[in-house]
Amino acid sequence: MKTLFLTSNDAVSSPLSNWLAKRGELIEWHEKLDKKTIIDMHPDIVISYSYLHILKAEVLDTLPDRFINLHISFLPYNRGFNPNIWSFLKNTPKGVSIHLMDPGIDTGNILVQKEVTFDESSETIGHSYRVLHKEIETLFYDNWDGLYDGIIKGIPQVGEGSFHYAREFARIKDQLLGEEGWEVPISTLKKRYEHVIAINSSENQPANMGA
Repeated sequence: MKTLFLTSNDAVSSPLSNWLAKRGELIEWHEKLDKKTIIDMHPDIVISYSYLHILKAEVLDTLPDRFINLHISFLPYNRGFNPNIWSFLKNTPKGVSIHLMDPGIDTGNILVQKEVTFDESSETIGHSYRVLHKEIETLFYDNWDGLYDGIIKGIPQVGEGSFHYAREFARIKDQLLGEEGWEVPISTLKKRYEHVIAINSSENQPANMGA
């Protein structure tokens, strides 16, 4: 068994890559993947976890239904960047999803997923990230045989869901995280977001032409 493991964040993905390395040949890849490279590598399966590059259809077509991505949101909600943050700011379901990759961003058929709940009054955003990564790793381990053998079939995502660009959170990151950084309480993060939204709404109000 040869697994190609795509990641842009070793700090997050190393537990899973170490686990896979004990089960066969593992190739870790951090750069953008092209068609020639994957043909030369000839892996049996490709796993993407915290990988920032978007793969073209011609790359995915080299191994149909063998490109699998791990995403820390309850798809179709919060595709794209900072999914966990937006699940709290937009009050959408929280969770983790393992899905087939297609040319879109986090739009492929769902293989397995799990909804996760948090106590927003006492937990921090950093803690929620740690919980979600642990949950998705466990979900992957528990379903690995079915994922690898192709026994688990993908089902289309239902509903419009949501998508966020990296720049959306980047613009307000410092205002929301404050001095606490990633250990800011979730409840505090949400209050700060409401404040930012209120300020932006006020600033965007048209001038009173009758004044």
